[in-house]
Amino acid sequence: MTGRTTPRHDRHTAGLLRSIYLPRAVAALSSAMSTYGIPLLVLATTRSAALTGLAFALEWVPRLAAFGWAGAVVDRRGAAVVFFLACLGRALVIAAGVVVLLVHPAGTVASVTVMALAAITGVLTEFSYIAAETAGAAAGRRAGAQAHRVQAVLLGIDQTAILAGPALAGLLLLAGPPRMLSVITVLSLLAALLALRTPPSPVVPARAPKNSTSAGLLSGWRTIRSLPALGWLVTGLTLSNLATGFLQAAGPVIVVNYYGQSTTAVGLVWSAAAAATLLTVTVCRFAIDRLGLWPVGAACAAVASLACLAVAQAPDYLSYLVLVAVLMAAEGGMTVVLRTLRSRLIPPDRFGSTLSATILILLLPFPVAGVLTALTPPDALGHVITACAVLQALGLFLAFARLRSDPALRT
Repeated sequence: MTGRTTPRHDRHTAGLLRSIYLPRAVAALSSAMSTYGIPLLVLATTRSAALTGLAFALEWVPRLAAFGWAGAVVDRRGAAVVFFLACLGRALVIAAGVVVLLVHPAGTVASVTVMALAAITGVLTEFSYIAAETAGAAAGRRAGAQAHRVQAVLLGIDQTAILAGPALAGLLLLAGPPRMLSVITVLSLLAALLALRTPPSPVVPARAPKNSTSAGLLSGWRTIRSLPALGWLVTGLTLSNLATGFLQAAGPVIVVNYYGQSTTAVGLVWSAAAAATLLTVTVCRFAIDRLGLWPVGAACAAVASLACLAVAQAPDYLSYLVLVAVLMAAEGGMTVVLRTLRSRLIPPDRFGSTLSATILILLLPFPVAGVLTALTPPDALGHVITACAVLQALGLFLAFARLRSDPALRT
């Protein structure tokens, strides 16, 4: 019996690598490249700060609209099928964009093409993300007592993709927009092919009502309102996300036009931020064990607020890069606090709907930030960053002041 146990474990680990980890890694890299690379592509193609901000909004508005729908489709059709179709669809759409840009490298047709890519890839990325998360959760359940190790690997894959994706997209853009898009196409197609190895997940046996998505989000919203600690933390982080979202949307304009750097430098900012976030998340896990949730969360909130206020006054590119990395690292620490609190407070029978509602609320500031960037003259971006930083500091201060005596963060 002992002789049969080890080979079975080995087969399980190897199976996870081929069926879960590898498809997730390739899809995450292509998603990160398209999310950060397409706004850069818009700036390089149109030379317009307004259209760059609008492209950022176009990436996020359809994603938010498709959020509940994507979850319902995954539940009905299975994660493996949706993951395959989303990655394949993204590969085909971007390949079509490559052809158009080769024929029309500039002008109205090129501008319309890159804006359409922003919207369509945003939707397909959301579908692939929800499907990948569902497949990862199923793998964790199959792992039993080793579920936390599966989730740790998946989190590391996502952070590594965010680390490498923006820098790679910016570097490839120097060789021309078609080459950058061609690489994203190949990665998306590879992810689709690897998705064929992903084991099918159980689907809902009976079709849910047509309004099940909205009903689920409404149930999640009611659960958030019934948990004051969770509601205050989500409110503070939502206001904080307006500041970080604006920095993401305006980043290409700030780095390229204001600091005079290349598009590669834009990617390096977010790669440095991802590396700092990955380190902070690891440190916060141990800090929470020793100090508790509230001290760690309050410290991260203070650091994030100060860093965002300082970003608006950054005198050069290097200081801007460091301050953005510090800001995003502090945001990562607060995310650890949110996830821990979420797992403690949300009832298991309402966890899925409440999780969807929480993520939807936290992502709402991103399209707003894109629209705000499109409407702001380039010379006034620093003033808007300062205003967002003040709003962020106020929201986080009120949230953590309210949570100081809450037993949920003192346990």
